Amino acid sequence: MPQLIPDWSPFSRRAFLSRYAGGIGSLALSHLVAERVQAETSPAGWPAVTQTGRAKSVICLFQHGGPSQMDLFDPKPELTKWHGKPYPGGDLEVHFDKQKGNVLGSPFSFAKHGECGMELCDQLPETAKIADDICLVRSMNTESVDHESALRLIHSGKFLAGMPAWGSWVVYGLGTENSNLPAYVVLGDPGGLPVDGERNWSSGFLPAVYQGTAFRSGPSPVFNLQPPSGVGPIARRNQLKLLDELNRRHHERHPENTELAARIANFETAARMQASVPEALDLSGETQATRQMYGLDTPATQEYGTRCLIARRLIERGVRFVQLFLSGQPWDTHSKNAESLKGLCARTDRPSAALVRDLKQRGLLDETIVLWTGEFGRQPISQGADGRDHNRRGFSLWLAGGGFKAGHVHGATDDFGYAAVKEVVTVHDLHATLMAALGIDHHRLTHPHEGRDASLTDAEVTRANVVRELLA
Repeated sequence: MPQLIPDWSPFSRRAFLSRYAGGIGSLALSHLVAERVQAETSPAGWPAVTQTGRAKSVICLFQHGGPSQMDLFDPKPELTKWHGKPYPGGDLEVHFDKQKGNVLGSPFSFAKHGECGMELCDQLPETAKIADDICLVRSMNTESVDHESALRLIHSGKFLAGMPAWGSWVVYGLGTENSNLPAYVVLGDPGGLPVDGERNWSSGFLPAVYQGTAFRSGPSPVFNLQPPSGVGPIARRNQLKLLDELNRRHHERHPENTELAARIANFETAARMQASVPEALDLSGETQATRQMYGLDTPATQEYGTRCLIARRLIERGVRFVQLFLSGQPWDTHSKNAESLKGLCARTDRPSAALVRDLKQRGLLDETIVLWTGEFGRQPISQGADGRDHNRRGFSLWLAGGGFKAGHVHGATDDFGYAAVKEVVTVHDLHATLMAALGIDHHRLTHPHEGRDASLTDAEVTRANVVRELLA
Protein backbone atom coordinates (compact mmCIF):
# COMPACT_ATOMS: atom_id res chain seq x y z
CA MET A 1 0.00 0.00 0.00
CA PRO A 2 1.43 3.44 -0.88
CA GLN A 3 2.31 5.73 1.98
CA LEU A 4 -0.45 8.14 2.89
CA ILE A 5 1.97 10.82 4.12
CA PRO A 6 5.70 11.29 3.47
CA ASP A 7 8.26 11.03 6.24
CA TRP A 8 8.87 14.79 6.12
CA SER A 9 5.23 15.60 6.78
CA PRO A 10 4.83 18.58 9.11
CA PHE A 11 1.89 16.82 10.76
CA SER A 12 2.88 15.25 14.03
CA ARG A 13 0.99 12.23 15.31
CA ARG A 14 -0.18 14.18 18.35
CA ALA A 15 -1.36 17.11 16.25
CA PHE A 16 -3.28 14.84 13.94
CA LEU A 17 -4.94 13.03 16.85
CA SER A 18 -5.98 16.23 18.55
CA ARG A 19 -7.09 18.26 15.53
CA TYR A 20 -7.66 16.29 12.37
CA ALA A 21 -9.02 12.81 13.10
CA GLY A 22 -12.62 13.75 13.65
CA GLY A 23 -12.41 13.18 17.39
CA ILE A 24 -10.90 9.72 17.29
CA GLY A 25 -7.95 10.84 19.36
CA SER A 26 -10.19 11.20 22.38
CA LEU A 27 -11.11 7.52 22.35
CA ALA A 28 -10.16 6.49 25.86
CA LEU A 29 -10.23 2.79 25.06
CA SER A 30 -6.91 1.56 26.39
CA HIS A 31 -8.85 -0.85 28.57
CA LEU A 32 -10.32 -2.92 25.73
CA VAL A 33 -8.94 -6.37 25.16
CA ALA A 34 -7.57 -6.74 21.64
CA GLU A 35 -6.56 -10.03 20.07
CA ARG A 36 -3.01 -9.03 19.23
CA VAL A 37 -2.25 -7.60 22.65
CA GLN A 38 -3.72 -10.65 24.35
CA ALA A 39 -1.58 -12.94 22.27
CA GLU A 40 1.47 -11.05 23.57
CA THR A 41 0.52 -10.49 27.20
CA SER A 42 -2.08 -13.01 28.38
CA PRO A 43 -0.96 -16.18 30.13
CA ALA A 44 -4.00 -18.07 28.79
CA GLY A 45 -2.88 -21.63 28.24
CA TRP A 46 -0.28 -21.48 31.01
CA PRO A 47 -0.33 -24.24 33.64
CA ALA A 48 -2.29 -21.84 35.86
CA VAL A 49 -5.33 -22.37 33.62
CA THR A 50 -6.72 -25.90 33.69
CA GLN A 51 -9.77 -27.61 32.22
CA THR A 52 -11.29 -28.55 35.58
CA GLY A 53 -13.44 -25.44 35.98
CA ARG A 54 -17.00 -25.49 34.71
CA ALA A 55 -17.43 -21.74 34.46
CA LYS A 56 -16.38 -19.64 31.50
CA SER A 57 -17.76 -16.25 32.52
CA VAL A 58 -18.91 -14.17 35.49
CA ILE A 59 -21.68 -11.70 36.24
CA CYS A 60 -21.11 -9.85 39.51
CA LEU A 61 -24.11 -8.00 40.96
CA PHE A 62 -22.28 -5.82 43.44
CA GLN A 63 -24.25 -4.19 46.27
CA HIS A 64 -22.28 -1.21 47.60
CA GLY A 65 -22.71 -0.34 51.25
CA GLY A 66 -23.00 -3.67 53.08
CA PRO A 67 -26.41 -5.40 52.92
CA SER A 68 -27.86 -6.41 56.28
CA GLN A 69 -27.46 -10.18 56.55
CA MET A 70 -29.84 -10.68 59.48
CA ASP A 71 -32.61 -8.80 57.66
CA LEU A 72 -32.23 -10.59 54.31
CA PHE A 73 -30.53 -13.99 54.42
CA ASP A 74 -29.71 -15.02 57.99
CA PRO A 75 -32.78 -15.28 60.30
CA LYS A 76 -32.04 -14.84 63.99
CA PRO A 77 -34.91 -15.47 66.46
CA GLU A 78 -32.68 -14.23 69.29
CA LEU A 79 -32.77 -10.75 67.77
CA THR A 80 -36.55 -10.73 68.09
CA LYS A 81 -36.35 -12.10 71.63
CA TRP A 82 -33.86 -9.46 72.75
CA HIS A 83 -35.22 -6.56 70.68
CA GLY A 84 -34.84 -3.25 72.54
CA LYS A 85 -32.65 -4.76 75.27
CA PRO A 86 -28.89 -4.38 75.81
CA TYR A 87 -26.85 -6.75 73.74
CA PRO A 88 -25.92 -9.72 75.97
CA GLY A 89 -23.03 -11.08 73.97
CA GLY A 90 -20.16 -8.86 75.10
CA ASP A 91 -18.29 -6.14 73.24
CA LEU A 92 -19.06 -5.41 69.61
CA GLU A 93 -16.67 -3.86 67.14
CA VAL A 94 -18.74 -0.90 65.99
CA HIS A 95 -17.80 1.91 63.64
CA PHE A 96 -19.81 4.71 65.27
CA ASP A 97 -19.39 3.91 68.96
CA LYS A 98 -21.29 6.93 70.31
CA GLN A 99 -24.43 5.97 68.41
CA LYS A 100 -24.65 2.30 69.40
CA GLY A 101 -27.97 1.20 70.82
CA ASN A 102 -29.75 -1.94 71.95
CA VAL A 103 -30.50 -5.13 70.07
CA LEU A 104 -32.46 -4.45 66.88
CA GLY A 105 -34.74 -7.24 65.76
CA SER A 106 -35.54 -7.66 62.10
CA PRO A 107 -38.87 -6.12 61.04
CA PHE A 108 -39.23 -8.76 58.33
CA SER A 109 -40.41 -12.35 58.43
CA PHE A 110 -38.57 -15.38 57.08
CA ALA A 111 -39.87 -18.55 55.47
CA LYS A 112 -38.42 -21.70 53.94
CA HIS A 113 -38.33 -21.93 50.16
CA GLY A 114 -37.64 -24.52 47.50
CA GLU A 115 -36.95 -28.19 47.97
CA CYS A 116 -33.80 -27.21 49.85
CA GLY A 117 -35.79 -25.33 52.51
CA MET A 118 -33.62 -22.20 52.31
CA GLU A 119 -34.85 -19.50 54.71
CA LEU A 120 -35.12 -16.06 53.12
CA CYS A 121 -36.67 -12.71 54.01
CA ASP A 122 -40.14 -11.77 52.79
CA GLN A 123 -38.63 -8.80 50.94
CA LEU A 124 -36.93 -11.23 48.52
CA PRO A 125 -39.90 -13.06 46.96
CA GLU A 126 -38.22 -13.53 43.56
CA THR A 127 -34.91 -14.69 45.01
CA ALA A 128 -36.97 -17.16 47.05
CA LYS A 129 -38.19 -18.70 43.77
CA ILE A 130 -34.62 -19.54 42.75
CA ALA A 131 -33.61 -20.93 46.15
CA ASP A 132 -32.87 -24.32 44.60
CA ASP A 133 -30.49 -22.67 42.12
CA ILE A 134 -28.35 -20.61 44.48
CA CYS A 135 -25.56 -21.28 46.93
CA LEU A 136 -26.05 -19.10 50.01
CA VAL A 137 -22.96 -18.37 52.11
CA ARG A 138 -23.87 -17.13 55.61
CA SER A 139 -20.36 -17.21 57.08
CA MET A 140 -18.43 -14.54 55.18
CA ASN A 141 -15.74 -12.61 57.01
CA THR A 142 -13.61 -9.67 55.92
CA GLU A 143 -10.73 -7.67 57.41
CA SER A 144 -11.97 -4.10 57.33
CA VAL A 145 -14.92 -2.19 58.69
CA ASP A 146 -14.25 0.86 56.48
CA HIS A 147 -16.00 1.04 53.12
CA GLU A 148 -13.06 1.96 50.91
CA SER A 149 -10.61 -0.59 52.26
CA ALA A 150 -13.29 -3.31 52.43
CA LEU A 151 -14.23 -2.55 48.82
CA ARG A 152 -10.63 -2.78 47.71
CA LEU A 153 -10.26 -6.04 49.55
CA ILE A 154 -13.28 -7.74 48.01
CA HIS A 155 -12.52 -6.40 44.53
CA SER A 156 -8.76 -6.88 44.45
CA GLY A 157 -7.77 -8.89 47.51
CA LYS A 158 -5.62 -5.96 48.72
CA PHE A 159 -6.14 -2.92 50.94
CA LEU A 160 -4.03 -0.68 48.72
CA ALA A 161 -5.73 1.43 46.07
CA GLY A 162 -5.05 0.73 42.41
CA MET A 163 -4.49 -3.02 42.63
CA PRO A 164 -5.91 -5.28 39.88
CA ALA A 165 -9.57 -6.16 40.32
CA TRP A 166 -10.41 -9.86 40.27
CA GLY A 167 -12.27 -9.29 37.00
CA SER A 168 -8.97 -8.15 35.50
CA TRP A 169 -7.24 -11.27 36.82
CA VAL A 170 -9.97 -13.44 35.28
CA VAL A 171 -9.55 -11.83 31.86
CA TYR A 172 -5.76 -11.94 32.20
CA GLY A 173 -5.96 -15.68 32.81
CA LEU A 174 -8.67 -16.70 30.37
CA GLY A 175 -8.48 -14.12 27.58
CA THR A 176 -11.43 -13.05 25.46
CA GLU A 177 -13.94 -15.02 23.39
CA ASN A 178 -15.09 -12.11 21.23
CA SER A 179 -12.56 -9.63 19.85
CA ASN A 180 -15.37 -7.27 18.84
CA LEU A 181 -16.37 -6.57 22.44
CA PRO A 182 -14.41 -5.81 25.61
CA ALA A 183 -13.74 -8.89 27.72
CA TYR A 184 -14.54 -7.02 30.97
CA VAL A 185 -17.59 -4.74 30.93
CA VAL A 186 -18.88 -2.54 33.75
CA LEU A 187 -22.57 -1.59 33.61
CA GLY A 188 -22.72 1.51 35.76
CA ASP A 189 -25.66 3.14 37.49
CA PRO A 190 -27.01 6.15 35.55
CA GLY A 191 -27.24 7.89 38.92
CA GLY A 192 -23.46 8.10 39.23
CA LEU A 193 -20.33 6.22 40.23
CA PRO A 194 -20.17 3.89 43.23
CA VAL A 195 -17.99 4.70 46.21
CA ASP A 196 -14.29 4.38 45.27
CA GLY A 197 -15.23 5.00 41.63
CA GLU A 198 -13.16 3.45 38.87
CA ARG A 199 -10.83 1.78 41.35
CA ASN A 200 -13.53 -0.89 41.65
CA TRP A 201 -12.58 -2.18 38.19
CA SER A 202 -8.93 -1.09 37.84
CA SER A 203 -6.36 -3.37 36.20
CA GLY A 204 -3.69 -2.03 38.55
CA PHE A 205 -0.23 -3.28 37.61
CA LEU A 206 -1.63 -5.65 34.98
CA PRO A 207 -1.52 -4.35 31.40
CA ALA A 208 -4.13 -1.67 30.80
CA VAL A 209 -6.09 -3.83 28.36
CA TYR A 210 -7.43 -5.84 31.31
CA GLN A 211 -9.28 -3.10 33.17
CA GLY A 212 -13.07 -2.89 33.01
CA THR A 213 -14.71 -0.98 30.18
CA ALA A 214 -17.53 1.15 31.57
CA PHE A 215 -20.72 1.23 29.52
CA ARG A 216 -23.02 4.13 30.28
CA SER A 217 -26.80 4.09 29.99
CA GLY A 218 -28.40 5.98 27.13
CA PRO A 219 -27.74 6.17 23.38
CA SER A 220 -23.93 6.51 23.67
CA PRO A 221 -22.72 3.75 26.01
CA VAL A 222 -19.05 4.29 25.12
CA PHE A 223 -17.61 7.77 24.69
CA ASN A 224 -16.63 8.72 21.12
CA LEU A 225 -17.41 5.30 19.69
CA GLN A 226 -19.60 6.61 16.87
CA PRO A 227 -18.14 8.70 14.03
CA PRO A 228 -18.84 12.43 14.21
CA SER A 229 -21.79 13.68 12.20
CA GLY A 230 -20.95 14.73 8.66
CA VAL A 231 -18.07 12.29 8.24
CA GLY A 232 -18.95 9.73 5.57
CA PRO A 233 -17.75 6.11 5.45
CA ILE A 234 -15.06 6.77 2.82
CA ALA A 235 -13.64 9.74 4.71
CA ARG A 236 -13.75 7.70 7.89
CA ARG A 237 -11.82 4.83 6.34
CA ASN A 238 -9.18 7.25 5.06
CA GLN A 239 -8.89 8.82 8.50
CA LEU A 240 -8.37 5.43 10.09
CA LYS A 241 -5.80 4.38 7.50
CA LEU A 242 -3.86 7.57 8.06
CA LEU A 243 -4.07 7.19 11.81
CA ASP A 244 -2.97 3.56 11.53
CA GLU A 245 0.12 4.53 9.53
CA LEU A 246 1.01 7.31 11.97
CA ASN A 247 0.64 4.97 14.93
CA ARG A 248 2.64 2.18 13.38
CA ARG A 249 5.50 4.50 12.40
CA HIS A 250 5.60 5.83 15.92
CA HIS A 251 5.62 2.31 17.30
CA GLU A 252 8.48 1.28 15.00
CA ARG A 253 10.54 4.07 16.53
CA HIS A 254 9.54 2.99 20.06
CA PRO A 255 9.14 -0.82 19.97
CA GLU A 256 9.62 -1.10 23.73
CA ASN A 257 6.43 0.87 24.42
CA THR A 258 3.88 -1.87 25.13
CA GLU A 259 1.21 0.65 26.10
CA LEU A 260 1.43 2.14 22.63
CA ALA A 261 1.03 -1.31 21.07
CA ALA A 262 -2.05 -1.85 23.20
CA ARG A 263 -3.49 1.50 22.20
CA ILE A 264 -3.00 0.78 18.48
CA ALA A 265 -4.78 -2.54 18.83
CA ASN A 266 -7.53 -0.91 20.86
CA PHE A 267 -8.26 1.57 18.08
CA GLU A 268 -8.83 -1.43 15.85
CA THR A 269 -11.11 -2.98 18.47
CA ALA A 270 -13.00 0.31 18.75
CA ALA A 271 -13.70 0.24 15.03
CA ARG A 272 -15.15 -3.25 15.33
CA MET A 273 -17.17 -2.18 18.38
CA GLN A 274 -19.02 0.42 16.33
CA ALA A 275 -21.26 -2.39 15.09
CA SER A 276 -21.00 -4.88 17.96
CA VAL A 277 -21.84 -2.66 20.93
CA PRO A 278 -25.14 -1.22 19.60
CA GLU A 279 -26.30 -4.72 18.63
CA ALA A 280 -25.45 -6.15 22.05
CA LEU A 281 -27.33 -3.36 23.84
CA ASP A 282 -30.39 -3.42 21.55
CA LEU A 283 -33.26 -4.98 23.52
CA SER A 284 -35.88 -4.55 20.78
CA GLY A 285 -35.63 -8.22 19.81
CA GLU A 286 -36.30 -9.49 23.33
CA THR A 287 -39.72 -11.06 23.87
CA GLN A 288 -42.36 -9.39 25.96
CA ALA A 289 -42.21 -12.31 28.38
CA THR A 290 -38.48 -11.77 28.88
CA ARG A 291 -38.93 -8.04 29.38
CA GLN A 292 -41.62 -8.65 31.98
CA MET A 293 -39.51 -11.26 33.77
CA TYR A 294 -36.75 -8.68 34.29
CA GLY A 295 -39.25 -6.01 35.35
CA LEU A 296 -38.77 -3.68 32.41
CA ASP A 297 -42.50 -2.90 32.57
CA THR A 298 -42.31 -1.65 36.17
CA PRO A 299 -40.75 1.69 37.16
CA ALA A 300 -39.11 0.31 40.32
CA THR A 301 -37.23 -2.42 38.45
CA GLN A 302 -36.90 -1.02 34.94
CA GLU A 303 -33.42 0.46 35.22
CA TYR A 304 -31.74 -2.38 37.13
CA GLY A 305 -33.66 -4.95 35.11
CA THR A 306 -32.39 -3.42 31.88
CA ARG A 307 -28.80 -3.74 33.04
CA CYS A 308 -29.30 -7.34 34.18
CA LEU A 309 -30.77 -8.19 30.78
CA ILE A 310 -27.87 -6.49 29.01
CA ALA A 311 -25.50 -8.53 31.18
CA ARG A 312 -27.09 -11.73 29.87
CA ARG A 313 -26.78 -10.48 26.28
CA LEU A 314 -23.11 -9.64 26.77
CA ILE A 315 -22.37 -13.07 28.22
CA GLU A 316 -24.15 -14.66 25.25
CA ARG A 317 -21.80 -12.77 22.95
CA GLY A 318 -18.62 -13.95 24.61
CA VAL A 319 -17.91 -11.20 27.15
CA ARG A 320 -15.94 -12.83 29.93
CA PHE A 321 -16.75 -10.66 32.95
CA VAL A 322 -19.69 -8.30 33.54
CA GLN A 323 -20.13 -6.23 36.68
CA LEU A 324 -23.13 -4.17 37.80
CA PHE A 325 -22.76 -1.38 40.34
CA LEU A 326 -25.10 0.96 42.17
CA SER A 327 -24.57 4.67 42.61
CA GLY A 328 -22.93 5.64 45.90
CA GLN A 329 -23.45 3.01 48.61
CA PRO A 330 -27.21 2.57 49.01
CA TRP A 331 -27.02 -0.52 51.26
CA ASP A 332 -25.20 1.54 53.91
CA THR A 333 -28.22 1.69 56.22
CA HIS A 334 -27.01 3.76 59.16
CA SER A 335 -30.55 5.06 59.52
CA LYS A 336 -33.99 3.96 58.34
CA ASN A 337 -32.69 0.43 57.87
CA ALA A 338 -36.07 -1.22 57.25
CA GLU A 339 -37.34 1.50 54.92
CA SER A 340 -34.12 1.50 52.89
CA LEU A 341 -34.06 -2.27 52.55
CA LYS A 342 -37.63 -2.36 51.30
CA GLY A 343 -36.78 0.09 48.52
CA LEU A 344 -33.55 -1.65 47.55
CA CYS A 345 -35.14 -5.10 47.47
CA ALA A 346 -38.00 -3.74 45.37
CA ARG A 347 -35.40 -2.45 42.92
CA THR A 348 -33.01 -5.40 42.70
CA ASP A 349 -34.75 -8.62 43.77
CA ARG A 350 -36.79 -9.29 40.64
CA PRO A 351 -34.06 -8.47 38.08
CA SER A 352 -31.41 -10.46 39.98
CA ALA A 353 -33.58 -13.57 40.13
CA ALA A 354 -34.67 -13.10 36.51
CA LEU A 355 -31.02 -13.13 35.42
CA VAL A 356 -30.48 -16.54 37.02
CA ARG A 357 -33.71 -17.96 35.57
CA ASP A 358 -32.96 -16.57 32.14
CA LEU A 359 -29.42 -17.95 32.05
CA LYS A 360 -30.75 -21.33 33.18
CA GLN A 361 -33.47 -21.56 30.55
CA ARG A 362 -30.94 -20.67 27.83
CA GLY A 363 -28.46 -23.30 28.97
CA LEU A 364 -25.92 -20.68 30.08
CA LEU A 365 -26.06 -21.01 33.87
CA ASP A 366 -23.77 -24.03 34.10
CA GLU A 367 -20.92 -22.04 32.57
CA THR A 368 -21.73 -18.62 34.08
CA ILE A 369 -21.12 -17.63 37.71
CA VAL A 370 -23.59 -15.11 39.12
CA LEU A 371 -22.35 -13.48 42.34
CA TRP A 372 -24.54 -11.23 44.54
CA THR A 373 -22.55 -9.57 47.33
CA GLY A 374 -21.57 -6.42 49.17
CA GLU A 375 -18.32 -5.58 50.95
CA PHE A 376 -19.42 -6.46 54.53
CA GLY A 377 -22.49 -6.81 56.74
CA ARG A 378 -24.37 -5.00 59.51
CA GLN A 379 -24.59 -5.05 63.29
CA PRO A 380 -27.19 -6.84 65.46
CA ILE A 381 -27.72 -3.66 67.49
CA SER A 382 -29.22 -0.38 66.41
CA GLN A 383 -27.33 2.70 65.37
CA GLY A 384 -29.39 5.60 66.58
CA ALA A 385 -33.09 4.77 66.47
CA ASP A 386 -33.45 2.52 63.43
CA GLY A 387 -30.12 2.01 61.65
CA ARG A 388 -27.40 -0.63 61.59
CA ASP A 389 -23.65 0.02 61.73
CA HIS A 390 -20.87 -1.69 59.72
CA ASN A 391 -19.86 -5.25 60.55
CA ARG A 392 -16.85 -7.08 59.10
CA ARG A 393 -17.14 -10.23 61.20
CA GLY A 394 -20.15 -11.75 59.48
CA PHE A 395 -22.12 -11.23 56.28
CA SER A 396 -23.96 -13.19 53.60
CA LEU A 397 -23.75 -13.51 49.83
CA TRP A 398 -25.10 -15.86 47.20
CA LEU A 399 -23.74 -17.48 44.06
CA ALA A 400 -25.47 -19.32 41.24
CA GLY A 401 -24.26 -21.44 38.35
CA GLY A 402 -20.71 -22.03 37.23
CA GLY A 403 -20.25 -25.23 39.22
CA PHE A 404 -21.40 -23.87 42.58
CA LYS A 405 -23.60 -26.15 44.66
CA ALA A 406 -27.27 -25.33 44.04
CA GLY A 407 -29.80 -25.19 46.87
CA HIS A 408 -27.00 -25.17 49.42
CA VAL A 409 -26.56 -23.11 52.60
CA HIS A 410 -22.99 -22.87 53.80
CA GLY A 411 -21.77 -21.86 57.27
CA ALA A 412 -23.42 -19.94 60.08
CA THR A 413 -23.08 -16.90 62.30
CA ASP A 414 -23.68 -16.78 66.04
CA ASP A 415 -27.18 -16.49 67.55
CA PHE A 416 -27.29 -12.75 66.92
CA GLY A 417 -25.82 -12.78 63.41
CA TYR A 418 -22.75 -10.83 64.48
CA ALA A 419 -19.80 -13.12 63.74
CA ALA A 420 -19.26 -16.08 61.43
CA VAL A 421 -18.60 -19.10 63.66
CA LYS A 422 -19.09 -22.15 61.44
CA GLU A 423 -17.35 -22.93 58.15
CA VAL A 424 -15.97 -19.39 57.94
CA VAL A 425 -15.17 -18.10 54.44
CA THR A 426 -12.74 -15.20 54.09
CA VAL A 427 -12.67 -12.85 51.13
CA HIS A 428 -9.42 -14.50 50.04
CA ASP A 429 -11.08 -17.93 50.23
CA LEU A 430 -13.92 -16.58 48.10
CA HIS A 431 -11.48 -15.37 45.44
CA ALA A 432 -9.63 -18.69 45.44
CA THR A 433 -12.90 -20.59 45.05
CA LEU A 434 -14.19 -18.37 42.26
CA MET A 435 -10.93 -18.83 40.38
CA ALA A 436 -11.11 -22.59 40.85
CA ALA A 437 -14.64 -22.63 39.43
CA LEU A 438 -13.19 -20.88 36.36
CA GLY A 439 -10.38 -23.43 36.04
CA ILE A 440 -7.68 -21.10 37.33
CA ASP A 441 -5.12 -22.07 39.96
CA HIS A 442 -4.94 -18.97 42.15
CA HIS A 443 -1.45 -19.94 43.32
CA ARG A 444 -0.03 -20.03 39.80
CA LEU A 445 -1.73 -17.14 37.99
CA THR A 446 0.84 -14.43 38.71
CA HIS A 447 2.32 -11.26 37.27
CA PRO A 448 5.65 -9.59 38.12
CA HIS A 449 5.21 -6.63 40.46
CA GLU A 450 7.77 -4.87 42.64
CA GLY A 451 10.31 -7.64 42.29
CA ARG A 452 8.05 -10.60 42.97
CA ASP A 453 5.32 -12.68 41.38
CA ALA A 454 2.08 -11.15 42.62
CA SER A 455 -1.31 -12.86 42.44
CA LEU A 456 -4.93 -12.16 43.34
CA THR A 457 -4.81 -14.04 46.62
CA ASP A 458 -1.09 -14.04 47.52
CA ALA A 459 -2.05 -17.28 49.21
CA GLU A 460 1.20 -17.73 51.12
CA VAL A 461 0.40 -14.55 53.05
CA THR A 462 -3.40 -14.65 53.20
CA ARG A 463 -3.68 -18.43 53.60
CA ALA A 464 -6.41 -18.44 50.97
CA ASN A 465 -8.01 -21.81 50.33
CA VAL A 466 -10.51 -23.13 47.83
CA VAL A 467 -13.74 -23.94 49.70
CA ARG A 468 -14.57 -27.25 48.04
CA GLU A 469 -17.85 -27.51 49.95
CA LEU A 470 -19.25 -24.69 47.83
CA LEU A 471 -18.59 -26.52 44.56
CA ALA A 472 -20.80 -29.23 43.09
